[in-house]
Amino acid sequence: MARLAGRRALFAVPILFAVTFGVFAIAAASPFDPVKAYAGTAGLTASQENLDQLRANLGADRPFTARWWDWLTAAVGGDLGDSSVMRQPVADVITERIGWSVLLATTAFALAILLGTLLGVLAARRRGGIVDRAVTSLAYTLEAAPPFWLGLLAVWLFALKLGVLPAGGLTDTGSSVITAGQVASHLILPAAVLGISQLPWFALYVRQGVGDALDEDPVRGARARGLAPRTVLVGHALRSGMLPVLTLVGSRVPELITGALLVETVFSWPGIAAATVEAATSVDFPLLAALTVLATAAVLLGNLLADLLYGLADPRVGFDG
Repeated sequence: MARLAGRRALFAVPILFAVTFGVFAIAAASPFDPVKAYAGTAGLTASQENLDQLRANLGADRPFTARWWDWLTAAVGGDLGDSSVMRQPVADVITERIGWSVLLATTAFALAILLGTLLGVLAARRRGGIVDRAVTSLAYTLEAAPPFWLGLLAVWLFALKLGVLPAGGLTDTGSSVITAGQVASHLILPAAVLGISQLPWFALYVRQGVGDALDEDPVRGARARGLAPRTVLVGHALRSGMLPVLTLVGSRVPELITGALLVETVFSWPGIAAATVEAATSVDFPLLAALTVLATAAVLLGNLLADLLYGLADPRVGFDG
């Protein structure tokens, strides 16, 4: 296990280098002007001389390769630089927001896994039956629905129409204190929407895996020995059928991150979504690079976690192959 993690860590280094270089290159080629974004409305009436001076102060007049190398060497030493759009250190921007994003993503992922597993098992018990057709149809429908559309629909139904849940934010309107109760109530809708957007893949994978396991000889033998149907399903078919689902843990991380950004925007959740959008539109090189590295690292860690879980669940796979 340690050797696998070490190999993946070494493999991640050139990937992160390449990703950050690509971020600086793409941002430099974008039509957005970081100087005008930094100046705001004052940039509309500023003279060209003042804009050029501001460009020099921000270092925006230098080649992107020089800016990338300066940022990279400083980041290796622990200095992520300062965000021009947020007007504060990049490390502070991420620290203030990453916790809320992690809370939303982990809650939604847990919901997707639990509910998807339950629906997949119910569908696999009698493939081709009414429950199977209903679960499969629901999964394919949700798979085609964009997360932001589900979010807008949830706001309209539960916040505007029924008025049972808040429409967004982290706390109630006018509240200056963050309490656990307020966070929990405001978390329900965004976590449910994000979790439901990830649910179809888990439901379909569990349905296929458990359904195939029910047709295998060991499970048939367990039935022949007179074991209870629940014992056969949970103790034999589910354990065998869940192995392919472990690969989803890593493969769904990029989609989870993308969906989280959309859901955070719809529900005004104070995560890293707003910072990512502002960094991209304002060509905030240090913040954009740091957030991209963070997302890439999350994807790599998700893939590593999936491999480790698969190896632990099936010792035949091993960690050194």
